Amino acid sequence: MTRVAEYCAPGAAAPDDAGDFVPLETIRGAVETGWLILCDHASNRLPAKYGDLGLPADEFERHIAYDIGAEAVTRQLARDLGAPAVMSRFSRLLIDPNRGADDPTLVMRLSDGAVVPGNARVDEAEKARRIAAYYEPYHQAVEAAIDAALAAGHPPAIVSIHSFTPLWRGTRRPWEIGILWDSDPRLAMPVIEAFRADPLLTVGDNEPYSGRLKGDTMYRHATTRGLSHALVELRQDLIAEEPGQAEWAGRLADVLKGLAGSDGLNEIRHYGPDATIVDGGDRDS
Repeated sequence: MTRVAEYCAPGAAAPDDAGDFVPLETIRGAVETGWLILCDHASNRLPAKYGDLGLPADEFERHIAYDIGAEAVTRQLARDLGAPAVMSRFSRLLIDPNRGADDPTLVMRLSDGAVVPGNARVDEAEKARRIAAYYEPYHQAVEAAIDAALAAGHPPAIVSIHSFTPLWRGTRRPWEIGILWDSDPRLAMPVIEAFRADPLLTVGDNEPYSGRLKGDTMYRHATTRGLSHALVELRQDLIAEEPGQAEWAGRLADVLKGLAGSDGLNEIRHYGPDATIVDGGDRDS
């Protein structure tokens, strides 16, 4: 009988948030699958106490507020793989969980041309409140999911789902999908190779962004713990609607199923900057 991951995420916001806003969502899954799916920018929601941060409603439909289509892809991918997942439930405009706590872009005052009035005077005390109420509960839930898998003897390979805009500063981006990674090639390179086998696809290797960002979600939960991982960027026009979301979740599921159980994929290994193993032991750090 397949064992389902048992963990309870710390999902309640801090008391000063009126107790009615949950900053994360967990999806149960079987740790034996060897996968954990994450979505840092799943939602464009804000707690009531922050109103609209002084922005018009249409700004919350843009990529500055969340990763369009990523939530639906995450849900279907987790379902197709039978894997656990963790998703944020707050807008990146409130605080960005895919940044280190000391990153200057953790709370954005200006995002792709949009001034965020509600963030203009955020001081260290307010930043600390947002970290405690939203940012840290999300990351604690990710840690809990990893710990549950490790306790069951199944170090997870981590897949993080994001999306990117088709145009950036007037230039069309050519990639349909990009795979971001830092020094651990175990998952990222086979996924890149699998998608590049399709001659109709342009696949980014650390495009349209670099995966080498210290302090981000993959660094905190995968790189430092020696877990294989890949951050998947899907172009937003391809997953803005349900048919595209289903298609790309299915394509990802097919690739990951083909890689499941690959040699070393679910082992704890630490890599140096040249993608060579520096520690292949079984410690969890």
